[in-house]
Amino acid sequence: MDLQILLLLGQDGITNGAIYALLALALVLVFTVTRVIFIPQGEFVAYGALTLASLQAGKVPGTVWLLLALGCTVAVLDGIRLVREGRFAKLPPLLIFNIGLPLLAAAGLFAMPPTQLPLAAQVVISMLLVVPLGPMIYRVAYQPLAGASVLVLLIVSVAIHVAMIGLGLLFFGAEGSRTPPFTELSFELAGAPLQGQTILVVVASASLIIGLYFFFERTIYGKALRATAMNRTGARLMGIPPVLAGKLCLTLAAAIGAFSGILIAPITTIYYDSGFLIGLKGFVGAIIGGLASYPVAALGAVLVGLLESYSSFYASAFKEVIVFTLIIPVLLWRSLTSKHIEEEEE
Repeated sequence: MDLQILLLLGQDGITNGAIYALLALALVLVFTVTRVIFIPQGEFVAYGALTLASLQAGKVPGTVWLLLALGCTVAVLDGIRLVREGRFAKLPPLLIFNIGLPLLAAAGLFAMPPTQLPLAAQVVISMLLVVPLGPMIYRVAYQPLAGASVLVLLIVSVAIHVAMIGLGLLFFGAEGSRTPPFTELSFELAGAPLQGQTILVVVASASLIIGLYFFFERTIYGKALRATAMNRTGARLMGIPPVLAGKLCLTLAAAIGAFSGILIAPITTIYYDSGFLIGLKGFVGAIIGGLASYPVAALGAVLVGLLESYSSFYASAFKEVIVFTLIIPVLLWRSLTSKHIEEEEE
């Protein structure tokens, strides 16, 4: 291996590691706040990328219909509760947000071909179509079982993952998609080509991580999530609604996933089921951080990206095995050094 190949592999590893780091942070956030091991995290990556690809192909993405179906379900569930409680003034905003806005989005996409929109508008629309799925999924699937054990919540996550993969096949088809690069710039580093898209991925990922840091440190909602992650019962006693915390963290997780998918769509072909493997590698990084430490999870995810890249050079047939084998010594070390803590009673 010469210096040029070393740099090329390192470039790929850091690029992939930056995406895995974002997913690892989202997984740690969801688990610490809700005790949910959020397996469908990778599906938001695929949905974000494929929704953008559908818009650029001039198609109305199936994400619109999923958003409308979930919105109607949420409107029915919350509408029944509001009627029983006599809070009729809350019904119009509920119907507008969950049914009116998805219908308006669908009508707008049919009225104006998506190909006529600039790239920035297509990215924004893709985010607006995918991100609301996070809190809606929490309301429909997780909120009724918020007090259940981690195992039950894990089973629910597996069910949602399988459902989203099936819907992804229905909405986007079995063919993979790749979007045009956001920039055509290219550079050279020690004789090795350095694409502008790669730099964009790393810079955007780093910016998002920094933005998340300031969100948790400077905003009232970020501090509420931190308090809920530290002590759910104490946070509830201080007036932080568990439902709000759950919806907010799944909104952030969906935004991180969709944003990651849009970033990598120009550099890799995304299929309807590609998100599962990408999410699993982010999960390895989260496990390295013990599903508790954000910095360690991010560093572990970058390590996963580098290990995957260099493994593809030396043993390409076994690169996935090598990456996932990394989790074994980490789990052994944590089982030997950590004290058993009983699950917190709700």
